[in-house]
Amino acid sequence: MKFSNSHLFRAALLCFGISNIAGAESVGEAAPKPNIVMVMADDMGWGDSGTYGNELIQTPNMDKLAAEGVKFTQCYSACGVCSPSRSAILTGRTPYRNGVWRHLSGKHEAHLRDSEVTFPELLKEIGYETCHVGKWHLLSEQQFNKPEYPMPDGQGYDYYMTTQNNAIPSHKNPKNFIRNGEEVGKLEGYSAPLVADEAIHWLKDIHDKSKPFAMTVWFHEPHSPIATDIEFSKLYKGHKNAKYMGNISQMDYALGKVLEALDEIGAAENTLVFFTSDNGPVPAYGGTSGGLRGNKRNEFEGGIRVPGLARWPGKIEPGTISNVPVIGTDVFSTVLDITGAKKPTDRKIDGVSMVPAFSGKPLERETPLFWRTHVSPGEDRVAMRVGDWKIIGNDTLTKFMLFNIEKDSQEKSDLASEMPEKLDEMKKLMLATWEDIEKDGPSEWWKADKQRPSKGATLSY
Repeated sequence: MKFSNSHLFRAALLCFGISNIAGAESVGEAAPKPNIVMVMADDMGWGDSGTYGNELIQTPNMDKLAAEGVKFTQCYSACGVCSPSRSAILTGRTPYRNGVWRHLSGKHEAHLRDSEVTFPELLKEIGYETCHVGKWHLLSEQQFNKPEYPMPDGQGYDYYMTTQNNAIPSHKNPKNFIRNGEEVGKLEGYSAPLVADEAIHWLKDIHDKSKPFAMTVWFHEPHSPIATDIEFSKLYKGHKNAKYMGNISQMDYALGKVLEALDEIGAAENTLVFFTSDNGPVPAYGGTSGGLRGNKRNEFEGGIRVPGLARWPGKIEPGTISNVPVIGTDVFSTVLDITGAKKPTDRKIDGVSMVPAFSGKPLERETPLFWRTHVSPGEDRVAMRVGDWKIIGNDTLTKFMLFNIEKDSQEKSDLASEMPEKLDEMKKLMLATWEDIEKDGPSEWWKADKQRPSKGATLSY
């Protein structure tokens, strides 16, 4: 009988009584590529969970992720509103650079273009299968499910079930999902569990088990119009905010279903799970920023600081708390880093791999953390953070505020007048960063758009 070198090596291990060496059964074989599951809530504030200190809202599955992985205390969305932050996650490029500079509702020409490169596209090139379930919001209503505009399958997904924006008529019995280009019709149940069930169906019944997978699960909860199963609202019986708090728990339950499915198919140990939100909360519906200044549509911390949890068994130490600032834009580079997919060299990538931050190590950035939200109030239209310092500029970039975020996370003390030299340093860098972004993206879309919400206007996106 002939023996290969790997057979001889295993025999030698056995002779020495070594029979349970990690990797001994796969000597000479490449380690399997990690799976990716990127989960996102919609309009969930930094203070909207027990995991981040809310004393009432129950989020046991977020707690589980934090206990089994890393909890980021300074995780940011890439924008204070929905569509731009989602585009940044997929492309690694700040929204004004990738073209999705605004929310995409109603009729508008902006969309995530074919020319942008997404991480699902790059993963497919190295053998991954890909799936998207839940909200999409990277096309306007007039473009959604039209052949001339890219749906998820045009952005690298093998399979998808999605909505253009919100679940309609609400989270209960939604009727506006599209599955692989076909209308699904009315579904019975609540959005987040339905989305989780579709993800599980793909994992168990459709996915080719011989291939690694990447899946984005983008829940609608707790975006309005809110509808909550009584099983979750009754957890807060008698509280005036029971519907909203129950909606968070409903979303958390759906997260748990996905985590359980990963266990059931034996994939959990080789899967990076990352959970976050697309932007800050809407207090009118019950959301809270946990004491941070501002909310959705703000460049203050309450509008852009969001939950951030990552679990990757064997790679992330359980129970880690990381104070390193990370941003949604970093998801792209992180995925490429851990899978070995090649980063594009023909375009500027703003995000960096957050792998060092998984263990609390600092990140080196060429592009500072930068935000520009088209519907932010005029006083806080643009923001940038470098180290402990954050500068906020008005819509014309003529007036500025300066904060030391590490010492003043609630942004109560504007240091602009007290520290003119630091302000000038930050202002010059902000203007240079904006100039670099402005010349790179499809500026004709946003320069031609004069739409601004009127004072006191009700915004539904």
